[in-house]
Amino acid sequence: MCGICGMMRLGDAPPFTDADQPQLDRMTDTLTHRGPNDRGTYLTDRVALGSRRLSVIDLSSAGRQPMGNERGTVQIALNGEIYNFRTLKQRYDLEGRGHVFRSRTDTEVLVHLYEEIGLDMLPQLNGMFGMALWDAERQTLHLIRDPFGVKPLFYHRDAGVLRFGSEIKAILADARVPRRPSLQALHDYLTFDYVPGAQTAFEDIFEVPPGHCMSVSADGQMRLLRFWDLRYETDDSIDENTAVARARELMDQAVDRQLIADVPVGVLLSGGMDSSAITALMARRRAEPVHTYSVGFEDGSFNELPYARMVAQAFGTIAREVVVTPQLVRSMLPKYLTFIDEPYADGSAIPTYFVCQLARDEVVVVLSGEGGDEAFTGYETHAAYKVARFGRMIPRWLRRGVLAPVVGALPVSHKKLSLEFKLKRFLGGLDLPPVEAHLWWRIVLTEQQKRRIYSRGVQDRLAELQEPQRHFHEVAQRAPECNGLNRLLHIDNAVFLPDDLMVKNDRMSMAHSLEARVPMCDPDLAQFMATVPPHVKLPGLRKKHVMRRAMEGILPPAILRKKKVGLEMPYSRWLKHELRDLVDTYLARDRVEATGLFAPAGTAALVDEHMTGRFDHGRALWGLLNYMMWHDLYIA
Repeated sequence: MCGICGMMRLGDAPPFTDADQPQLDRMTDTLTHRGPNDRGTYLTDRVALGSRRLSVIDLSSAGRQPMGNERGTVQIALNGEIYNFRTLKQRYDLEGRGHVFRSRTDTEVLVHLYEEIGLDMLPQLNGMFGMALWDAERQTLHLIRDPFGVKPLFYHRDAGVLRFGSEIKAILADARVPRRPSLQALHDYLTFDYVPGAQTAFEDIFEVPPGHCMSVSADGQMRLLRFWDLRYETDDSIDENTAVARARELMDQAVDRQLIADVPVGVLLSGGMDSSAITALMARRRAEPVHTYSVGFEDGSFNELPYARMVAQAFGTIAREVVVTPQLVRSMLPKYLTFIDEPYADGSAIPTYFVCQLARDEVVVVLSGEGGDEAFTGYETHAAYKVARFGRMIPRWLRRGVLAPVVGALPVSHKKLSLEFKLKRFLGGLDLPPVEAHLWWRIVLTEQQKRRIYSRGVQDRLAELQEPQRHFHEVAQRAPECNGLNRLLHIDNAVFLPDDLMVKNDRMSMAHSLEARVPMCDPDLAQFMATVPPHVKLPGLRKKHVMRRAMEGILPPAILRKKKVGLEMPYSRWLKHELRDLVDTYLARDRVEATGLFAPAGTAALVDEHMTGRFDHGRALWGLLNYMMWHDLYIA
């Protein structure tokens, strides 16, 4: 696990010299938190590579990066882990073919595997990775990102230089890179509370998409190749018993595969199904007790600590936990955004920061449950999709004239996934096409609400901007044969998982030099579940049915029965009380107006509606607060 960065000279731009070494050093050292154990750089007239290493496999200095082949014609800087590197080393008989290994690392296997089969190696890699591979003979740089976007990789290009890094801060370490907020990214961010797609919050800084290789030649030509994507080709021969047996086998295999390490490994145990299953499967493979780390809240509707304790007791784990309070959250604002470099308002980020801080006292690697909901149908919107067919049978006049006013009159609740929230979302999306209805469950601010808070200058440019739902439609269009529930799952895997969940998973763990692995994103497991018929994955409204059955007799019955809660903070209530002063500070009229992006009257109305209880704008206000804090840190 590392942080990587670098530069490539394009076309006839002046060659790199020793005078560029300080710039490479500055870029590299912005990533020290990602790799505190070692440091390495590589500089030629055409390309510069930097690496900060977190030692996980082969702790010796032989694992130093960037790493090259015997002739020095191939150089790799790798961030992440390749879990099947030993299998690939044997499959292609790399030692038998004369390759000399100086380490036991996955990085060195990649070097020699590329020599043998080139980029054909990419679909065979099982792991999480962002890598830069320099082919000196072809004068080509390959920037490569894993299928689920577990590991990040950003880039910026101007007339003469391509810059890249595991985090945006490595690119910004070059003072020649301008810091301008992207209006399109803002428009999308206010819809999702995160920046979706290959764009970033900065103009002209982008991210290599998951499952892609971006190849850059010396003349500046850039070619983007997709090397992996989930294929939702339903296999009707898979019945429930087959799905359950195979899913159990593949989950067990994924956990075993991701336990590979020369350092201690623990589990981030939320008390939900995914992390509980991982804990159980890991405990069955380890003679010594598993170390688990859990986070909770004082608000019972957000707190899953009782379930985490139940699992810890069932498997005899060495359990530690932290309770996140408004005071702890205040201590991290706006600091935590310096690890993300973008506005980001997922309410699980700060709790994840604190539980990772707890874990780093004892372990270097943790397993985490991201990806389980996307593979096994775990979200409310998946069930809503099925119920909507029956909801539309109710005459529209009755829905709009009677049900909608009654539901709209329900008092605002700040409980997690309250009935009031679910009914309003369900009715609001009932007349929408499936993809738009799926988006409706995730929308933070509607297009009308955004116009209300935009400045006049932004409103005048709205015609230039694309609609945020394009991110969902792009996924749907690239697999037109994928319909129904599978289309929604494909969207979740391609948008929500990499652009939201993996941001939190990577940045908050790496803030503490902690490697977070995600067994539920194992490609073999995810691809198998993509072939399971939808009626097997979601019989009736029983979400995660296949996983629940697969873990019968292993997990406590109460865990198998529990409803999904999900990790999030009760910020709707906190923003009214304990953190009210932050709203008053960051959304003050002069501060809002100074950005040139927002209308003070519009943001003030949003605040007033929330504080008086007319609407729950907690997510929207948390999103605006985070944008304003980011703007102060990186733009203003």
